[in-house]
Amino acid sequence: MLFVVFPLAMFLSLASWALASPVGASPDDDFHLASTWCGLGVRDGLCETGAQPNERLVPQLVRDGAECYKFAPAVSAACQEPILGSEASKLVPTVRLNSTGLYPPVYYAVMGLFASEDVERSVIVMRMVSIAIFVALWTALYALLPRRRRGTLVWSWVVGIVPLGMFLLASNNPSSWAIISGGSVWIALVGYFETTGRRRVALGLLALLAAGLGAGARADSALYAIIGAGVAVALTVKRAKGYWRLTILPILIVVGSIALYLTSNQVAAASTGMGTDTTIATTDTGFLLTSNLLDIPLLWAGVFGSWALGWFDTRMPGSVSVVSLAAFAVVVFAALAHTTWRKLLVLGLIAGALVAIPVYILVQSSTVVGSGVQPRYVLPLIIMFAGVALFHLRDREPQLGRVQVYLVEGSIIVANAIALHVNMRRYLTGVDMGGWNLNNQREWWWALPVPPLAVWVIGVLTFAFAVHLLLRYHSVLGSTQRQQFDDGYSSPRLRSTAV
Repeated sequence: MLFVVFPLAMFLSLASWALASPVGASPDDDFHLASTWCGLGVRDGLCETGAQPNERLVPQLVRDGAECYKFAPAVSAACQEPILGSEASKLVPTVRLNSTGLYPPVYYAVMGLFASEDVERSVIVMRMVSIAIFVALWTALYALLPRRRRGTLVWSWVVGIVPLGMFLLASNNPSSWAIISGGSVWIALVGYFETTGRRRVALGLLALLAAGLGAGARADSALYAIIGAGVAVALTVKRAKGYWRLTILPILIVVGSIALYLTSNQVAAASTGMGTDTTIATTDTGFLLTSNLLDIPLLWAGVFGSWALGWFDTRMPGSVSVVSLAAFAVVVFAALAHTTWRKLLVLGLIAGALVAIPVYILVQSSTVVGSGVQPRYVLPLIIMFAGVALFHLRDREPQLGRVQVYLVEGSIIVANAIALHVNMRRYLTGVDMGGWNLNNQREWWWALPVPPLAVWVIGVLTFAFAVHLLLRYHSVLGSTQRQQFDDGYSSPRLRSTAV
């Protein structure tokens, strides 16, 4: 039942997030949507050549979808009305797209398959495709991993994706693929090293697929795939005969990721600075380095909602950011009760990347935490960090009491419910209106027969069901003897010591 019910529940919960935002709602969507419509080159009615070399003509709703409401949280998405209908497909010029190869082309090419003159329909379909990729890859990983590694997969995602991950996985932003990749490559390779036969082959293929998704979406995701390959080797390395032959696969992932990384102009942007509009009035390296090192935890906390969603104009309440961060901290802290020097070294590597990568870019850009580098850039590493913290030896599993497990589960479910409601309210009416009933006084909604309140209820209940179903299998255990399975591994569940 788990392999049928969970994928459906998780898909519906993320689909609710996909419907919670209008066209253009995720960061830099004017760039990403235009790049998607031109992802397969020049096509009549979708992407046509402009007057300038790097200029293209795209549908007006693609270019201007967010112009009327971005940075204005009190303005609902109803302001799009003048460019809907026949005006939505009217071609207008833009230079804000991937015509110079700033990003890898794979994400835009794949999503470009679903582009049409019906912009709203295409946007929803693209979001659903990304959700389907995530759910399918995650479910396949869960089915193929050794049983004692499944809990690591479950808990690292459960405590790491609310609210920013939920928002981005259901968006038109290539960061959705980067997140999928960052949380999957390393553990797929761990399973590849720890299994045999067809399962090893299947997990190896999943690792390649996940690495390709990330490296084909963002240059920094290619870097995270390299880190993930190194993490997997470091955690599983042994002197057993034949082990080093198996490292051919992670080496291929590293080489392929480096190739994609170097072909993206994001590399040049990172090395010379991102050219933000918020560059401060100093280039003193010492000041920039000190300031960013001291403030870098604020960037990490943004993953859990301390930074606003969308165009940084949908502020999350403290009941989301504090609760989500607390749940993450509790689980990681409990997981560190049993550790080894090898695991600590790997965690140190990931923590170092969480500091060094954003700080380097910020210093090169002559700016500080709060501009330029966004929390979504480090979210894949946050999920990877949680997963490695939860990585355990054969008989030394992380432990949480029964009440602690229920509190973490409830916290994540409630945080997701509040975040989804706040996000929907921002676009339905603007934040100048309140109330629990999302159907009342709504100014914007998709041309769907399902009202927004029903979408919210479905999203909340299906997410709660999916999380509870997973943690039911990976929280409270029976006797140790019952934890042994056919593959010879002990269960990975966060174990309750309560009677």
